[in-house]
Amino acid sequence: MRSAVLIPCYNEASTVAKVVADFRRALPEAQVWVFDNASTDGTAELARQAGAQVYRVSAKGKGNVVRAMFREVEADVYLMVDGDDTYPADHARVLLEDIVDGRADMVVGTRLEQHDSASFRRFHGFGNKLVRWSIGRLFGQPVRDVLSGYRAFSRRFVKSMPVLSRGFEIETEMTVFAMANAFVLTERTVPYGVRPEGSESKLSTFRDGFRVLRTIGFLFKDLRPLLFFGVAALLVGLASLGFGAFVIHEFGRTGEVTHPSTAVLAAALALTSFILLATGLILDTVNRRSNEILRLITDQVVRYKSE
Repeated sequence: MRSAVLIPCYNEASTVAKVVADFRRALPEAQVWVFDNASTDGTAELARQAGAQVYRVSAKGKGNVVRAMFREVEADVYLMVDGDDTYPADHARVLLEDIVDGRADMVVGTRLEQHDSASFRRFHGFGNKLVRWSIGRLFGQPVRDVLSGYRAFSRRFVKSMPVLSRGFEIETEMTVFAMANAFVLTERTVPYGVRPEGSESKLSTFRDGFRVLRTIGFLFKDLRPLLFFGVAALLVGLASLGFGAFVIHEFGRTGEVTHPSTAVLAAALALTSFILLATGLILDTVNRRSNEILRLITDQVVRYKSE
């Protein structure tokens, strides 16, 4: 089987050569690709000297890099790993095992069980737990580590996923996409190290954390529209019943409606509730048909490329 190691990098000159060498040694049969996100510190040249194939992505953001990876690289199994030397190359075959054997479409290397005390910056642990809880509640499938950058993919997953994210919210999008489209997702525990001296994280705790939570909300709306709009319809409908009950009670007691604005509001909320429910039903039907077409097209493309 053709295998590829995909390494997204932005200004990782202090670590990229070691990462390339480690994964070439761990997976000698694999093509090692470094996707350089317009680095300014010589990352691309060092990666090339270490034996990697280098592809330059000018549009800033990890999501843009992943989009280019999935589009440009042809393989049967894929392994993605960050270029900061925090993930162990000797666990590469552990992650690829489920993909090669056909037991999974995506395998996530979970970091939260085995990591150094300095591996995560302040608030990152809390952020991971919040994201994990949100996805478990909204999509009904618990995941131990949503934001890991160490993942293995099947060809079917890579060629099916339309990458929409531009930044670090890409891991969240991949996880939710797998859940919502019935791809098999498994997890393997891997030790998570500390960035070497001279290597700096590109994450902004609050800005990127907000983007991740916003992405979860949008994906929930897009991928589970019936539940999203159904809950909204229920809440608006309950508000309508509350205001309507007040008007009906007043009319039954006095024989008059002394608060016509409340009656109008109750009627408007009831109409809005029906519109929200209808929107959810329509979008759910459109989603189902779109997913069916996407799977058929993807299966044909994957089969054609494999032949």
